[in-house]
Amino acid sequence: MRYRDLRGVLATSAAICAVAMATPASARIKTFDVPAQPAATGIPELATQADVQILVSAAAVRGRNIRAIKGAMSVDQAVRRAAADAGLRVVSSDGRTYTLALQTSAAPAAPSADRAAASESGVPAEIIVTAQKRAEAISDVPIAISAFSADSLQEQKIESGAELVRGIPNVTFSKNNYSGYNFSIRGVGTKAVSATSDPGVAVSFNNVALIRNRLFEQEYFDIERVEVLRGPQGTLYGRNATAGVVNMITAKPDLDDLTGSGKVEVGNYKSMRATGMINIPLVDDVLAVRAAGAWTSRDGYGYNMATDERIDGRDLWSTRLSLAFKPSPRLRINATWEHFNENDDRLRTGKQLCHRDPGPSTFPGVFDPNQPGVLRTLDPLESGRLSQGCRQGSLYDDGAYGSPNGLSIPFIAAGQMLGLIGFSEPLMFPDGSFNPNAEYVRFLKYGIDPYNVEQSRDLRTVSSLFPAQYRAKADIFALDVSFDATDALTITSQTLYNEDRVYSLQDYHRFSLQPTFNDSNGLFTYSGCSFSNPAGCSAPSEYSNFTPGGIFTDPQLGPSNSVAGVEISSSESWQFSQELRLVSDFDGPLNFSAGANYLKFKGLNDYYLFFNIVTMLAQGYYNASQNIGECLAFPSNCMTVDPNPIGSLNGDGHNYFRNRNPYELESIAGFGEVYWEATPNLKLTAGLRYTEDRKKFTPWRSQLLVPGDGYGPAIRFGRNGANLPGVSGSTGNPTCPSPTIR
Repeated sequence: MRYRDLRGVLATSAAICAVAMATPASARIKTFDVPAQPAATGIPELATQADVQILVSAAAVRGRNIRAIKGAMSVDQAVRRAAADAGLRVVSSDGRTYTLALQTSAAPAAPSADRAAASESGVPAEIIVTAQKRAEAISDVPIAISAFSADSLQEQKIESGAELVRGIPNVTFSKNNYSGYNFSIRGVGTKAVSATSDPGVAVSFNNVALIRNRLFEQEYFDIERVEVLRGPQGTLYGRNATAGVVNMITAKPDLDDLTGSGKVEVGNYKSMRATGMINIPLVDDVLAVRAAGAWTSRDGYGYNMATDERIDGRDLWSTRLSLAFKPSPRLRINATWEHFNENDDRLRTGKQLCHRDPGPSTFPGVFDPNQPGVLRTLDPLESGRLSQGCRQGSLYDDGAYGSPNGLSIPFIAAGQMLGLIGFSEPLMFPDGSFNPNAEYVRFLKYGIDPYNVEQSRDLRTVSSLFPAQYRAKADIFALDVSFDATDALTITSQTLYNEDRVYSLQDYHRFSLQPTFNDSNGLFTYSGCSFSNPAGCSAPSEYSNFTPGGIFTDPQLGPSNSVAGVEISSSESWQFSQELRLVSDFDGPLNFSAGANYLKFKGLNDYYLFFNIVTMLAQGYYNASQNIGECLAFPSNCMTVDPNPIGSLNGDGHNYFRNRNPYELESIAGFGEVYWEATPNLKLTAGLRYTEDRKKFTPWRSQLLVPGDGYGPAIRFGRNGANLPGVSGSTGNPTCPSPTIR
C-alpha cells in the first residue's frame, strides 16, 4: 500500500464498486478551426476546441509547428494529426486526456523547472491550467504553481482543502477559534479572527474568489483540477491573494459523450463514502448537463468519557448541477449550482493542554503577623488570583495534561468571595449573642478549585457535558460566458452568487470539573437577621431553592453541580460578484489580459460564551444584593437574564457574553497584464491593478454582567425562572465578629 490513512477510516477491508459508461473518443466528431501556428500555442488551442486535456512537455514542442486543422473530424484524428505535424506521438489516451511525447525514443530531459513542477504537483508537469485566467501549459506559466488532477488527488488521498498540505511545499493549515481557519503559503496567512479581516490566501471557485467558503469541511468530488498558486497574485486575483490562491476547477459537461461513474467505500468507524456523476448530452456539440454528488458518514475518532460515546463524527453531502451550452463555435456558456450540507458532531477545536500554574505561595511585602520578618503563606484563593492559569512547559510532558488554575478566573473567585446564600447555623442565638459556629456559605466552596483535575493522556479523549453540534450549509450559483470576438480576442463574463451558513456548539472545557456548588438546603437567613430581631436569624435562607442539593439550574445550560461552560460560534453571509475580462491570443510576441470586477458581501458573525457561574452572580448577587442596591431600588438597572434555552435565545442577556459582528463590503477593481515573449526562452509580464474597498462595520455592545436596560426590560430570575424574593435588612454590623467561609 502506497499510502496509509493515519486516521484508520479504511483500515479494515473495504468494498469498492464502480460503474462507467463512455462513448469511444474516436467516435466524437467536432468541427475544428485551428490555424497553422507554433505547436506551443496550437496544441493548447486544439485542446480547447476538442474539450480535452493534452499533456506534453514544453521542451518537446519548442521550435515545432503544426499545420491548420479545419473542418469536421473526430477528436482522436485531430489530436493525432497535430501530434504528427509536431513530430510527436500519442503515449496514452483515455478519451479525455492525451499524453504526447517525442517520436524518438531518446527524448531530451525536461528542464529542471518542469521537473520541479511535476514533483510538487504529483502529476505530469504539462497539465493545462488557467492560473493566469487563460488556458496554458503549466510550464509556460511564470508562477510557482502546483496543479492536481482528479486522479492525482485520489492517488495522494487528498480529499479536502485542508489536506493539500500533503502535496504542496511551504503550505500549512490550521483551525483558529470561532469558525475560521488559516491557510498559509510560505508562512504568509492570517491569524486574525476579526470579521472584517481578510485572509492571506484567496480561495476561488472556477477562478472566482469566495470570501466565505467551506474549504475546511467540504470534500472534493467530480473536479477537473485544483491549482495552488504560491506568491502574491494581486494583479489577476485581487484582494486576499497576498500569499497565493487555491483555485478549484470543477468538471464541465461534455457536449458529446454520455458518461457516468460511481464509487462506494465502506470501512471501520461505520464509515461510508459515496460519489457519483452522470453526464448527458442533450444536443450533440451544443447542449449538455452534468450532475454529481458526494456523501460521507462515519462515527467520530474521538471519545467522550462523560457520555461514553464516540464524538467528532461526520455526516455531510454535496451536490452539483452543471449546464454547458455552445450555440456557436464562438460562444460558450456554463452554469453551475453547488450545494453543501453538514449536520453532525464535528469538534471545532480539539483537546486543550495546560501546565497548571498554582501561583506563588508567598508575596513580597506580605508578612505573617505572628512571625515578624516571615512572609505569610497565601491561602489558595490568594495564590490563585496571582496565577496565570497555565504556565510555560513542554506539550510532550505528562504535566501538559493538567488544567488551568480556576481560582485565577475572576468569576470563580467572585463566586467564592461575594455570592452568599446563607449561614450554616443561625448567626445569632435568640438572646442576641453571636453563634461562633455560624459559617458563611457562598455560591462556591471556598478555596476549592473546580478546575484542579487531570485529563486523559489520549489526545482524542475528552470529557464533555454538552454534545458538540456542527451545522453548515453553502450554495453557489455561477454563470460563465465566453465569446470569441475575433480569432485572437476573447471576452469572458463570470457571475457568482454565494450563500454560506455555519453553526457550531461545543463544551468550553472538554474536561470534567470538580463539584463545587454549595447546597442551599438547610441554610439560615442573613437578610432578616439583626440585633433588634435575633430570633429572625433562625429563619430559613431565602436562597434555599437556589442550589438545592448543590445543583444550580441555568436557563441556558440546565442543571449542574459544578461550573459549566458552552461556546457557540455562528456565521451567515451572502456574496455577489461580477467580473469581465478581455484576453488576447495574437500570433506575435505581445499579448494582454484586462478586466474589471465588482463584489458585494454582507455577513453576520455571532459568538456566544455561557457560564452558569456568571448567571449565578447575575441572579443571586447583582440582582438581589442590597450591597449594590440599584437593582432593588431601580428594577430597570438590574442585569438582564435571558430566560430562554440555547435553541431560542433572544440575544439580550447580560448573563452571557455575546460578540455580534455585522459586516458589509463593497469592492470595485480594474486590472490588466501585458505579456511580451522576447525570445522563446524569455517572457516578460507587467501588471497593474486598482482596487477600492468600502467596508462597513457596526459595533455591537458586549454586556456581560453589566447592569442596565440597553437590551430590553431587566428581570430577576431564580432557579427555574422563578423570581427571587426581595432582599432587605442588614447582613451584620461592623462590630460583629467575622464568621468563617465555606
